[in-house]
Amino acid sequence: MTDALVLFSGGQDSTTCLAFALENFARVETIGFDYGQRHRVELDQRTKILAKIGAIKPGWAARLGKDHGVELGVLGQISATAMTHDVAIAMGADGLPNTFVPGRNLLFLTFAAAIAYRRGLRRIVGGMCETDYSGYPDCRDNTIKAMQLALNLGMDKDFVLDTPLMWLDKAETWKLAEQLGGAALIDLIVEETHTCYLGERGQRQAWGYGCGECPACRLRAAGWRKYRGEPVQA
Repeated sequence: MTDALVLFSGGQDSTTCLAFALENFARVETIGFDYGQRHRVELDQRTKILAKIGAIKPGWAARLGKDHGVELGVLGQISATAMTHDVAIAMGADGLPNTFVPGRNLLFLTFAAAIAYRRGLRRIVGGMCETDYSGYPDCRDNTIKAMQLALNLGMDKDFVLDTPLMWLDKAETWKLAEQLGGAALIDLIVEETHTCYLGERGQRQAWGYGCGECPACRLRAAGWRKYRGEPVQA
């Protein structure tokens, strides 16, 4: 077992990735980014999840190490997206939703690698997924492989970018969480993680808190229903 740094936003996917890392690596540190996101409530949820996840399985608390917060407000300043500005979520002329923040994952991985370099961490774990996603090009497997090569060349290291959700749909992500941490992890994800693009936490759904209408909420809800064996709405 080696050491890992997890890109941890406070959402469903990154919390599942954190559980994956705690189950598979000897020491696990986390990193989160404040880039001026509309749903920055996720940053508050990070702290709550980190305070609770170690108690889910024996050994997890001892493996959970330092949390790193990185200020990337400039990314929000140069982005004209529905994730960083108060505009309606819509499809762009390029076929991508306007929730896509160009360069976001590329910057996240670069800063994560810089911290991993300093902290002596070899594995970098992210929740990028090419199965249930919005077409974001920086979530594709080829992008992650290219970034791994660039980071290793540019830092003269042997980093491994782990993406345990890459080929899972949302129902399978819920199932993986159950396999990793049982009902306790599922309950933590439902109650504490944040996915809603609009930052809504006032309304409790069966699958957690959110507006229920934005693309992130709809994807999470459909995955929950499929995971539970319930009819999935068209």
